[in-house]
Amino acid sequence: MSEKLKVAIVGCGGIANGKHMPSLSKLEQIEMVAFCDIIVEKAEEAAAKFGVEDAKVYEDYKELLADSSIDVVHVCTPNSSHAEISIAALESDKHVMCEKPMAKTSEEAKQMVEAAKRTGKKLTIGYNNRFRPDSLHLHNVTTRGDLGEVYYAKAHAIRRRAVPTWGVFLDEEKQGGGPLIDIGTHALDLTLWMMDNYKPKAVLGTTYHKLGHMENAANAFGPWDPKEFKVEDSAFGFITMENGATIVLESSWALNTLDVDEAKVSLSGTLAGADMKDGLRINGEEFSRLYTKKVDLGAGGVAFFDGKAESDSDIEARQWIDSIINDTEPLVKPEQAFVVTQILEAIYESAKTGKAVYFD
Repeated sequence: MSEKLKVAIVGCGGIANGKHMPSLSKLEQIEMVAFCDIIVEKAEEAAAKFGVEDAKVYEDYKELLADSSIDVVHVCTPNSSHAEISIAALESDKHVMCEKPMAKTSEEAKQMVEAAKRTGKKLTIGYNNRFRPDSLHLHNVTTRGDLGEVYYAKAHAIRRRAVPTWGVFLDEEKQGGGPLIDIGTHALDLTLWMMDNYKPKAVLGTTYHKLGHMENAANAFGPWDPKEFKVEDSAFGFITMENGATIVLESSWALNTLDVDEAKVSLSGTLAGADMKDGLRINGEEFSRLYTKKVDLGAGGVAFFDGKAESDSDIEARQWIDSIINDTEPLVKPEQAFVVTQILEAIYESAKTGKAVYFD
């Protein structure tokens, strides 16, 4: 492809500035030509820092989508508008990278999948933790069958005190929830991907708002305002799959525990197990002896990772743009992200009703 792909950014807040735009700016195959935010000053700042010389700035994303020269749109807005903007972009003949989670509800996520199929445009979701060296290596291990049948897994997303106090993270209407939909979604995506299992049978969930009322709380990002803390501070799910496998999902922004891990997974299979608790460890039995092997991830050599000093977000952006240029599948498929949203929604529903949620 001789011409560079023209990329537009919708939503120029924290995730766009912290992840999407810096990673895209390192790619020679693209140029960022349009920026949109309801606070137009944010779009102007992004255009000045990351855009081409004549980059356009918009306050209304619909005006941006009317530009037929744009090839790719990155949706970096609050969760409540992910589906609306992504579907409109797909229907405007543009490929879409939507930040995680896919959508606020499973119905919206389903409509996104359908829009991608209907338009023939590529859609992916920003689960960048798949692109970490440990994640890519473990996926190779599970795909090769080294663990055997993985029938029990834990998805870890626990912080002791790290409640995000900026933006709309504490706004249930705009986000759809708290730590479960924010960081639990990463851990669940990793777990389903490692297991290659996207057929949930039933979910039992609990959510808690036990620490969010605290005044002047110790917190990595400064004390939160209890009056604004409208979402859960912890959520847990017990998930059974159609093939009998079990997944335990734990997520929290604030929990009295020293057992903290984020975007990590533990797997137990019939032949061996693996976890990310202290680096990447494989455990099993050999010659009637138990073994634990710690994997050296410094040498590279797995798909999409060539040992360069690239972050997971850099590799994610590169693989996504390459998938468009070469007409291949992005690593994160929308059908997979849809199942993640289904399960998260079921945990919230179960927590509200006190009953298990069963899938058809």
